[in-house]
Amino acid sequence: MEQTSELFLGREPVGRLMRKYALPCIISLLVGALYNIVDQIFIANASYLGSYGNAANTVVFPLTVIALAAAVMIGDGCCAFVSISLGMNKQQWDLQRLS
Repeated sequence: MEQTSELFLGREPVGRLMRKYALPCIISLLVGALYNIVDQIFIANASYLGSYGNAANTVVFPLTVIALAAAVMIGDGCCAFVSISLGMNKQQWDLQRLS
């Protein structure tokens, strides 16, 4: 197997990498927002929920965004830690540093 993918991020210009990897991020955020909009439409059409359903969805949506932000923060931190460790040729990670 050829190891060109290993050198790809170190070889390409930062601007091109930003454009390449920003598009999937933008699409995923748009899908999340569209999911909330579709929820609001279906809840508004439900006769038994009325305005209470829309109010509940409006309150819960920011909480899901906060949970997503925490998950991304932890995931990005772990990815950075693993990348730095692998760049230093450390195969065994020092778990004492994490606590």
